[in-house]
Amino acid sequence: MNLPSRLHRRLPVAVLAVALSTTLLAACGSGGDAKSGGSSAAAASPGSAAGFPRSVKHAAGTAELKTQPKRVVVLDSGELDDVTLLGIKPVGAVSPHMKTNGGFPAYLKDKVEGTKDVGPMNEPNLELIASLKPDLILSSKVRHAKVYDQLNAIAPTVLAETTGFPWKENLALYAQALGKEDEAKGALAEYEARAKKLGEAIKAKNHGTMPTASVVRFVAGPTRVYGKSSYSGVVLKDVGLGRPASQDVDKNIIEISAEQIGQADADLLFVTSADDPSKTKESEVQQTAVWQGLNAVKGGKVFTVPDETWMSGIGVQAADAMLVDIAKAAGVDAPK
Repeated sequence: MNLPSRLHRRLPVAVLAVALSTTLLAACGSGGDAKSGGSSAAAASPGSAAGFPRSVKHAAGTAELKTQPKRVVVLDSGELDDVTLLGIKPVGAVSPHMKTNGGFPAYLKDKVEGTKDVGPMNEPNLELIASLKPDLILSSKVRHAKVYDQLNAIAPTVLAETTGFPWKENLALYAQALGKEDEAKGALAEYEARAKKLGEAIKAKNHGTMPTASVVRFVAGPTRVYGKSSYSGVVLKDVGLGRPASQDVDKNIIEISAEQIGQADADLLFVTSADDPSKTKESEVQQTAVWQGLNAVKGGKVFTVPDETWMSGIGVQAADAMLVDIAKAAGVDAPK
């Protein structure tokens, strides 16, 4: 994520232009209002434009937001899911960093028309971001801690600590910055109710017991299985599905070799591919005797699912898409 020296030389001009425009229009937030002190957003009236100005504490500091943000830039796929869930079309966003065919997620295509791609995610185009005159930038420390100061010079920037497992907490943080706490709470509650309803239907179909579910991802490198401390792991837990022993752990990713693929066996086996199959171990793994001997393989219970929802989505909308996949695999109706 080291930025080219050319960008370091040119960025201040772009930032100055944004700052001047902000002053003239009085429509954008500020990265640091000393008079605001450490005031809490909870003291305002959350969920409405009247709740601004407000201060939002986040993983890299405190963002001072003078007005409710309208022009938002998001720098990871979870943030993209979150803001579009809350009815905001970002002016700029990055596409999933492991999406092989480029572009924004297909499941959000109707909500990002006109959004500028400001990627790549590992080194976002700061000059382009500045030119969009955002009044809020959303990301996480794990992704963009190194360029936080540059981002915060363009517009108030709110960073979560990390991505994946704490996706519900991240949604709450971003909703606070957007003044849309009530909408976020409602959407999350509705999703959790659907997940619970799906779990009840699966349990009833299986005569009171819950099947186990395993998640395998083929990438350019060691094959991965996903534990409870992962985005997909949280969704599976919300449904109430059991996990095989290798994934019933408080870990995000467990890397395995082709010979260890037996650890992935479960009643339902969900498979994604994050890269061109020729660059992964998918063919090699699936030709092994171990893979062919998996109960899920022999029983026809292996389901290929979209990587952009199961892995990169990291939000309520992607989770809803996962529920549909899980329902189909389990042979029950998807929750409404």
